[in-house]
Amino acid sequence: MRIAVTGSIATDHLMTFPGRFADQLVADQLHTVSLSFLVDTLDVRRGGVGPNICFGMGVLGLRPILVGAAGADFADYRAWLDRHGVDTESVHISEVLHTARFVCTTDTDHNQIASFYTGAMSEARQIELQPVADRVGGLDLVLISADDPEAMVRHTDECRSRGIPFAADPSQQLARMGGDDIRLLVEGADYLFTNEYEAALTETKTGWSADEILAKVGTRVTTLGAQGVRIDRAGEEPILVGCPEEEAKVDPTGVGDAFRAGFLSGLSWDLSLERAAQVGCMLATLVIETLGPQEYELRRGHFTERFAKAYGQEAASEIQPHLGG
Repeated sequence: MRIAVTGSIATDHLMTFPGRFADQLVADQLHTVSLSFLVDTLDVRRGGVGPNICFGMGVLGLRPILVGAAGADFADYRAWLDRHGVDTESVHISEVLHTARFVCTTDTDHNQIASFYTGAMSEARQIELQPVADRVGGLDLVLISADDPEAMVRHTDECRSRGIPFAADPSQQLARMGGDDIRLLVEGADYLFTNEYEAALTETKTGWSADEILAKVGTRVTTLGAQGVRIDRAGEEPILVGCPEEEAKVDPTGVGDAFRAGFLSGLSWDLSLERAAQVGCMLATLVIETLGPQEYELRRGHFTERFAKAYGQEAASEIQPHLGG
C-alpha cells in the first residue's frame, strides 16, 4: 500500500517533574492558576505526529510518505527520517518560519502538561495532495492526523473529491476545532482513530451518538491506554486487543502515534484488523519503554518473541515474514 501521513512536524522538548501535578492544584483556586514546576530533566527530541507515525512504519519496513510543513531547520531531521525509510520529498519548507515546537512536562503519574507552537505548521494548508499522488503513482490511503486545522479540512475535502481513501485522526486538534469542522473530518473516513476521551469529545462536539458515528465511518479504532484498543464496525462484534507486558514505563509521549504506525503497517501487510491492532500495541509498548517518540530500536527477533508471548505463536508466525531480517 502507498500510504501518505499528513500531520504536524515538530521538535519535542520533554521535561520531567518529580512530583504529582494533582498535589499542586487547589480546588477553589482553579480559576486563577499560576504555577511553575521545577523539572529534573530536559530532553530535546524529534517529534510531531506525522514523523512519529512515519518513523514507526519505516522501522517496520514500509516506505510511508510524510506530508506536512517544516522550517529551514528541518535538514537534519529530514536526513534522520530518510535513513529510517521515510519518503520526505513532499514536505513543504517554509521560507520564514521555524519548525513547530512541542513543550511537554510529565509528572510521576505520567500526567502531562504541554504547549505547542505551530510555526511552519501553519503553512500545511498550502499543500495539495494530488501532486503527491502523481509523484508516487497514486495513494491507497491518506492518514489525516493532527496538523494545522485548515490543512486537515483541506486534505479531507480533497480525499473525498478525488476518491482517495482516508483515515481521520484529529486527536489533539479536537479541543480546538468546532463541531462543524469535526463532522467534516470524520464523515466518510475509512478509519477513525481516537482515544477514549477523544471519542467522547467527538460525540459531544458533533452531536452524533456512537452509533451515528459508526454509521459514517468504516472502522472506529479507540485506544484504551493500558487496556489496549477496541475496534468497532457497524453490525459486528467489537474486537478487543490487550497490550503486551511492559519491561519498563519510561515516557508515554508518542505511544498513540506508534500504535497507528503499527496498525497501518498491519493493514499494508493485509493482516486482519485484530492482528494489525496487535502490531500497533506491540510497537506502542516499545515507545513507552523509551524516552522520546523516535528513540526506540526495533530488534526483529526480540519483537517477534515478545509478540508471541503476548498474542500466541500463531500470531507471531503470521507477522514474522513481514518483519524481514
